[in-house]
Amino acid sequence: MEKRAFIAVGLSIAVFYLFSMIFGPDKQKVEHPVPQVGASAVNSQAQPIQQPLMPQNSAVATGQLPSMNVAQKDVSVDTNLYTAVFSTRGASLKSLTLKNYREENPAASKKVTLGADSDPNIFSLSSRATGINLPDSTLFTTATTALIIDKNGSNKLEFNYISGQGYTVRKTYTFYSGLYGIKLETQVFNNSAAPLVGSIQHVMTYPAEPKVKDNRFDTAGSYLFSDNGLQSNKIKDVASASKRYEKTILWSGFADKYFLNAILAEKNSIASVELKKNSSGFFESVVSAPPFTVNPGQSFSTNHRIFIGPKDIDVLKEQGNSLEQSLDLGWFTVIAKPLLYSLKFFYNYVGNYGIAIIIITIILKALFFPLTHKSYKSMKGMQKIQPEMTKLREKYKDDRDAMNKAVMELYREHKVNPMGGCLPMVVQIPVFFALYKSLMFSIELRHAPFFLWITDLAGPDNLFGQLLHVPMVLGPLPILMGISMFVQQKMTPSNMDPMQQKMMLALPVVFTFMFLSFPSGLVLYWLVNNVLTIGQQMYINKLVKD
Repeated sequence: MEKRAFIAVGLSIAVFYLFSMIFGPDKQKVEHPVPQVGASAVNSQAQPIQQPLMPQNSAVATGQLPSMNVAQKDVSVDTNLYTAVFSTRGASLKSLTLKNYREENPAASKKVTLGADSDPNIFSLSSRATGINLPDSTLFTTATTALIIDKNGSNKLEFNYISGQGYTVRKTYTFYSGLYGIKLETQVFNNSAAPLVGSIQHVMTYPAEPKVKDNRFDTAGSYLFSDNGLQSNKIKDVASASKRYEKTILWSGFADKYFLNAILAEKNSIASVELKKNSSGFFESVVSAPPFTVNPGQSFSTNHRIFIGPKDIDVLKEQGNSLEQSLDLGWFTVIAKPLLYSLKFFYNYVGNYGIAIIIITIILKALFFPLTHKSYKSMKGMQKIQPEMTKLREKYKDDRDAMNKAVMELYREHKVNPMGGCLPMVVQIPVFFALYKSLMFSIELRHAPFFLWITDLAGPDNLFGQLLHVPMVLGPLPILMGISMFVQQKMTPSNMDPMQQKMMLALPVVFTFMFLSFPSGLVLYWLVNNVLTIGQQMYINKLVKD
């Protein structure tokens, strides 16, 4: 009975197919561009297309129908950069494990897995459609059990669904060796006698409570590029009320300090994005494609790209769509990103990010030497006239106008500028903050060794804490930084009274405790900068005689 029913259904579809070929609307030839492996390999057209009623390379074209009781199964895809697991439930991406990144520093630590693996029922990326009754729980079929992407190669994973309402849906993922970007094409074939109206939606999910406790989740949230600007929302911002974006959306996703999950538009294939918290407590980024209308015998196709990988500035820039904007380095991004490029440039030559940090610090010190020299010279000049300033204040203590006039005359006589010590430093502040940001949020420093006990430039130096088995973080690098800061402070000319100077001596202690938990790479920068400043002050002291 089952065999005869199967044949009958197959013959019915064949008759319908022939009827459409003879009496249906004219078909247009469709050209399928062959993507090239490279930065532009994932670019494709995202406009509605017309093609034959049933796909030529699908099992559907042969008149075969999948069983209505098909069990859910997983399909693994292995490339040189990641291993991804897909499910036939919704033709969804369950999770993706990065081969080059570990959860913790030891080499035996588990690899970083990006996806909603804290709940096996919630997938990282699922799809649904409005208007045609296609929920994200729909079971698709695929003939593939596993894919291995060879070196310099590419391959496709195809899922098909035949509905009982006269339409077919195909989702095709295309993978490329050496690239994190995945192309996703979603097609709807109208096999019915009435037009289909709806919209494809791709849903990315993110757990409210990350499975791995790590400070990289401190900045976790939703990010999207809309209306020529980066829109960011902390998870708590969308916990109580949803948010919607509709203006020129290039990409949308979730990110933490080091990693990003995103869906990218292909030629305006994202019409809107809604951010909300679902009934399971997960946060959703619902990416809707433009509405479609598919006439009988016609089809519709929309293309997107998926990026799940590291927030490496070169990798992000390679994807296009301004995805590098997801690496948000604050107010001084315009300075921070060139510094990050410089850091990577020197690393390519020296092979050690710690040494690259030292080189950049030396270069910055050299560039700012004229300003620092002018600042230090002005402070020395102000220090020399301090006794005369004290006499003038005593002499004109009852006549403020006369005192100000006498002080200004004193400045002109000795050719000193009271603001000369501050203004050169103000010019340097944006660069210092930019370098701070680039070092603090650089995935390149994550688990990157320097030398001896420093095996993670993105983590704190905790040598003494580990050796002494004390609960607090304690290492030699921040202590040396504090000592260098104290020496630098003692060498810097000051116009403060003795009490103020004693209070300022507490700053090195405060900074030392503050820097105990800072990334080693950042502490290394401050230590080297302080040592160079001390040497610079010793040199200037020889030029500026008392």
